[in-house]
Amino acid sequence: MPQRPTYRPRKFFCANPINAQCRKGFLTRAGLTNHRNAVHTNLVLPPSRIPQYQLQPMEHHHFDNNVGQQPDTDVDSRSDSNNAPPLGAYFVRHSVIDGTPCDMDDNDLNGSQPLPHEKPKSPWHPFANRGHFSLADFVFRHNKMPGTQFDELMHIWAKVNGSEGGSGKPPPYANKKDLYDTIDAIDQGDVPWQSFTVQHGDVNSLTGDLSAPQWKLAEYDVWFRDPRMLLRNQLSNPDFKDGFDHAPHQVYGNNHERVFGDFMSGNWAWNQCNELSEDPECHGAMFVPVILGSDKTTVSVATGNSEYYPLYISNGNVHNNIRRAHVNAVSLVGFLAIPKSDREHQNDQEFRDFRRHLFHRSLEAILSSLRPAMTTPEVTLCPDGHYCRTIYGLRPYIADYPEQCLLSCIVQGWCPRCTASRKDLDEKNAGHLRTHEFIELLRGTYAWKVLWDNWGIVDDIMPFTASFPRANIHELLSPDLLHQVIKGSFKDHLVTWVEKYLAKTFVTSKAAATMAEIDRRVSAAPSFPGLRHFPEGRHFKQWTGNDSKALMKVFLPAITGLVPDQMADLDALDDALARFHKERNIFIDSGVMPDGISLPRQHALMHYRTLIELYGAPNGLCLSITESKHIKAIKKPWRRSNCHLPLGQMLLINQRLNKLAAFKSHLAAHRFLNPASLEPADIDPGDFEDLDDEFDPEEAHFRDDSNLEDVEPDTELTRYLREYSAMEYPRRLPEIAAFINFLNLPELRNPNASIQAADIVDGRVDVFNSAVATFRAPSDICGVNAMQRQRIHSCRSWYNGPARHDCVFAEKDPSLPGFQGLYVAQLYPCALPCKSTGMWMVEPELDDDSGEWLVSVIHLDSIMRAAHLIGVYGSQDIPHHLKHTDSLVAFSAYYVNKFSDYHAYEITY
Repeated sequence: MPQRPTYRPRKFFCANPINAQCRKGFLTRAGLTNHRNAVHTNLVLPPSRIPQYQLQPMEHHHFDNNVGQQPDTDVDSRSDSNNAPPLGAYFVRHSVIDGTPCDMDDNDLNGSQPLPHEKPKSPWHPFANRGHFSLADFVFRHNKMPGTQFDELMHIWAKVNGSEGGSGKPPPYANKKDLYDTIDAIDQGDVPWQSFTVQHGDVNSLTGDLSAPQWKLAEYDVWFRDPRMLLRNQLSNPDFKDGFDHAPHQVYGNNHERVFGDFMSGNWAWNQCNELSEDPECHGAMFVPVILGSDKTTVSVATGNSEYYPLYISNGNVHNNIRRAHVNAVSLVGFLAIPKSDREHQNDQEFRDFRRHLFHRSLEAILSSLRPAMTTPEVTLCPDGHYCRTIYGLRPYIADYPEQCLLSCIVQGWCPRCTASRKDLDEKNAGHLRTHEFIELLRGTYAWKVLWDNWGIVDDIMPFTASFPRANIHELLSPDLLHQVIKGSFKDHLVTWVEKYLAKTFVTSKAAATMAEIDRRVSAAPSFPGLRHFPEGRHFKQWTGNDSKALMKVFLPAITGLVPDQMADLDALDDALARFHKERNIFIDSGVMPDGISLPRQHALMHYRTLIELYGAPNGLCLSITESKHIKAIKKPWRRSNCHLPLGQMLLINQRLNKLAAFKSHLAAHRFLNPASLEPADIDPGDFEDLDDEFDPEEAHFRDDSNLEDVEPDTELTRYLREYSAMEYPRRLPEIAAFINFLNLPELRNPNASIQAADIVDGRVDVFNSAVATFRAPSDICGVNAMQRQRIHSCRSWYNGPARHDCVFAEKDPSLPGFQGLYVAQLYPCALPCKSTGMWMVEPELDDDSGEWLVSVIHLDSIMRAAHLIGVYGSQDIPHHLKHTDSLVAFSAYYVNKFSDYHAYEITY
């Protein structure tokens, strides 16, 4: 009988300083080395073709006498004559509300060193030791093991230890109750749930009235946690110390132009601090914008009451990438009540008014604990270990359009931000910002019917923000990229309008054939990292936000030639919006929208420039943040419950998850979590394979360089790739040329030199099926420090199917701007981009004599990143049998898809 393998503990753990979340363990040092080479290689990046800002701090004096200045005022006017703006990019911090560090007793500190943390005497309390904590964290937070299975696990554990009969070492926990009680005893992150009950004001007089509607007699429970304590937990989380702003700042580019990024770089936070600085008690405080979001969601398609109304809270001090990263920068603060009525009363005006009042009064009650600290600063611990005097302010609120109307007490069809008429929302300069004072003035002047019809105002209710200082709900509403741009203006409007145009312009059979051709073109788009492929085109029922985003990137080339060109088309944003309003008129002229276009979600785009200047980049306030949080805070806890009265179970699950996460951050801050104490991290290394000590010989070949001759000097990229090469290729250049049937390959190594047979390199040559490009994409929704990785493939078979040969951008002339200074691999750019799509067009470069495609060998260091090409389909139908894997050799010209991702859009201008 073969000897059974014994357990081998992982002794070598990743401790990469750039990616602190990666703590993957390995059995040998070789495994750790291979992991670092594959995932954490520190490549020397090529010069970027987009603006790079090496920011310098611009110090300036307090401007007590200039508090009312606008944020776009020249920096020179806020500083003395000897403090002129530096050359290059720089930033300016607010000089009054600047987050001055203090101690617990509100005394200012000199210097910037963090306060010393006293290590607790029992660091693992309430857990017995590190192993008990790791087991609890793994079972409850990672594995999500049901309680009955955990009881069975402890029973098996007792058998293994021989403790079932009373002897031997007992298992770590007696049962599931012991586990849950231990987690509940954690002090960190402890914000208990509270509740209050709301009833209709006439409930006492209606008691016993059998004819009274049930919704008037019902009790509505609202569950919530103290938002002030949740924010204090967020602000003190040491995980956020490298992505946290203590004060508003203005960022200026190399040409002194404003740059808007994270929330605190916007004008709104700066203006709020200008207002707060009028109060001497607030000087030196840290301003904390309170970001709220709510969105109804369902947890099951089954029958029954499976709808929930969660309310989330975050802060504007953490950077956008942290807020989007699904960590503890966004917290579940409560569950709002959802009044129900039978069909007889569901459209009654009285019932709808009650729902509005219930919504606003609930928000007012939940947020009431924040009100004192909105005018008087309170001492709060910050991520860097310092204390600061903190003052809160409500802004902004993340919501979809129907909920924006509910929040602002506006009739649907009107703009919740401005007074533009619902009949012509996009009329230039037609609307002005709504305010509480303006609405109160109108209510004192007009009857409710006039307010409803002419101003879109719901009478007899004020938004919840009216009871909080410096809060105007109409200014508070954030941009919503997901529903206003991606799923709204594009998917629900433009794509639908194109279909209606075809149906109205052609007979039914011709319209159907044209739509089928568009589907084939969408399906024929080549593969690209991070871009979804549509095998059947657009023909599927359930659309998600990711589906709409993917379709946006390939839709313009698909419709070009089949519909008129007008359909394919902070100053640049205004110009693009003006062109959009002009070109969309074809849908009015063709009869698709005969009554004109006045759509709130499209009208919202007119406010985007203002909102970006106020709140920074909109990707940090998108509704996709709260929708993603639904999965972790609502849907998964619901699935872990027994589905019988699940809300109470969901509350406990969320509270325990928060406690475990906070306890882990606490241990890490005190350096108790050495690598050996951490389980393999829950990271997704993208396209990288999970490298360990054993390798599949069919996938990779390990190269021992100690016995091989180096044929090229080392570069960062070649060192990254040299460990793994494709097995099926020969190892000498002439044999490789014969293997791929390209006999002049040796000559292409240096095509400008005369190479004799004796000069051909005879050393070992490795062939790789892929390479990884690492580049900085500051506007992308990517990792910390704006870094992004992209795997570029060139392989004979992709997933046992046809070959895959990706295209790349290669450096041609770094002195030329944008795409003019780039090559697309083996293709050359035309003189001008396509006027209909705005994309550059390229075509194969052919040999003048043979007519074959020109082929050349280029250095890996000249490759910038992957490029996505889409065929120029023209007005002719493409073959029905064409596969997306053959698209790169099927057309005579190609669009360079600048919409494939943010970085591609920035470099192909």
